[in-house]
Amino acid sequence: MRKINVRFQNAAGQTLSGILETPLAAPRAYALFAHCFTCSKNLKAATNISRALTDAGLAVLRFDFTGLGQSEGEFAETNFSSNVDDLLAAAQFLKEEHKPPAVLIGHSLGGTAVLQAAPQVPSAVAVATIGSPADPGHVAHLFAGAHDQLEREGSAEVSLGGRPFTIKRQFLDDLRTHDLPAAIGGLRKALLIMHAPLDDTVEVDNASSLFAAAKHPKSFVSLDKADHLLTREEDSLYAGKVLAAWSSRYLPPAPASDLVAEEGHVVARTFVDGFRTDVQAGPHALTADEPASVGGTNAGPSPYGLLSAALATCTSMTLKMYASFKKLSLVSATVTVTHDKVHAEDCVDCETKDRKVDEFHRAIALEGDLTSSERQRMLEIADRCPVHKTLHGEIKVRTTLADDGS
Repeated sequence: MRKINVRFQNAAGQTLSGILETPLAAPRAYALFAHCFTCSKNLKAATNISRALTDAGLAVLRFDFTGLGQSEGEFAETNFSSNVDDLLAAAQFLKEEHKPPAVLIGHSLGGTAVLQAAPQVPSAVAVATIGSPADPGHVAHLFAGAHDQLEREGSAEVSLGGRPFTIKRQFLDDLRTHDLPAAIGGLRKALLIMHAPLDDTVEVDNASSLFAAAKHPKSFVSLDKADHLLTREEDSLYAGKVLAAWSSRYLPPAPASDLVAEEGHVVARTFVDGFRTDVQAGPHALTADEPASVGGTNAGPSPYGLLSAALATCTSMTLKMYASFKKLSLVSATVTVTHDKVHAEDCVDCETKDRKVDEFHRAIALEGDLTSSERQRMLEIADRCPVHKTLHGEIKVRTTLADDGS
């Protein structure tokens, strides 16, 4: 995944700050993400959703609305209409610098703004909302205690999410001018509505209203047990994966990988912007990566994870073949492998004692009506797995440069 800091101007000439995340391969499509009211592009949920979409081959632009995060302007001078204008400016930026967005996603009021902006983004084929109000005016209840001051003085300081913000009366006046049901009814784009039944900020009835106003194709996904901000990582990652799967129905096919491997060959390619690696093993494509703790994105197993997988799968297959040959009552063989580097002096059967050695621990669970002697024999057969023998045998790796003719 590549992460690029971008800047573009809104309709008022102010500079907005964004992050464009792209997959290492050519993006399948571009998506535009709008954050929740008074949030920023760096909200954890927004980051996780973008990551899940990027893992699925989409490039995602998330940006700070005017007066928030790293974007220019005064929040007090903004309103719902200016949010919609910011979205249109972001869509125009993608169109001019990359490709126009095919997917529009908005969280909370950002989703409501996306619904309002979507008819003006002809490139968008799929629109999704997460915990979004069915009426822009819904946010007015967040500063209900300041209504009198707003009417009397024209502005008031309110606390939103534990932070102080200045709100002007024009914000409330602007909310009343929008007819969202009409915009949804004429959307003519695929719509996905995601909402948490336990959302105590924007009640789930809003999702029902949005769904009723929309025309097909429309879908609803319940984010069971999630809160409004999707603060649990598993909730935001789940939302991102669902969004990726759903939108894929309306997007062009993913570009075919240009990696080609003959039967019996494995080709791996890693780009400089991270550890995510495309792997082609004969006709089979897969992804390898490193965990986030060492700078990866955890998009696939690590190299040692793949090596452990080779030992586990080879062992399981070997046990199956033996059981079939001996006509044993084996239902399944489940093999769990872990890898570690241990000090040689802690290894009882290691010949070398002056360095660390690789140690694989293999646990085998056999399901079936097997006698104790049959189980013990299966344990011995596990050591005859070809990968096991390779790991215990003499190994040589000969390396050449592929483009030097040697």
